[in-house]
Amino acid sequence: MLGTIAAAWGFVGILMLFSSAIYRLGALALDMPLHSFSWYHWVALVACVLFMGFAEGYRGFQQNFSPRVAARLLYLQRNVTPARLIFAPFFGMGYFHATRKRQIVSICLTGGIVVLVLIVRQIEQPWRGIIDSGVVLGLAWGIVSLAAFTFRAFSRPGYSVSPETP
Repeated sequence: MLGTIAAAWGFVGILMLFSSAIYRLGALALDMPLHSFSWYHWVALVACVLFMGFAEGYRGFQQNFSPRVAARLLYLQRNVTPARLIFAPFFGMGYFHATRKRQIVSICLTGGIVVLVLIVRQIEQPWRGIIDSGVVLGLAWGIVSLAAFTFRAFSRPGYSVSPETP
């Protein structure tokens, strides 16, 4: 029972993190002054949305992050400890009780995202809204793929993705 609670908390915690980002960035994306767009703004918007959908949504989330997080949540359900229960979202994302490589990749990726967020905050509209539109698509794709992979991991026997635990 405790393992199921831990896995659910890990899943919900990660969804809350992504949903919060979508909510905040979505407002900025919707604040774009579309009426003043020139042709190159539209090209940039389409290019950014397509690129982020592919790079962040498909390659980042669907092919890497979501299957691994689902495997880690399944592992968590079967191997719960008090620390893993409390910090289940961080466990799911690979910040602890993970292979050394996974921890380094998770921490470096988070650091890179923080740096990019700080840089993008300095950009004026409409360019910030254009970038944020692509990020919102990628995060939404991430939520859908995480839900699908987690459902698959918990509903079908033999989920074969490695949780990358030591």
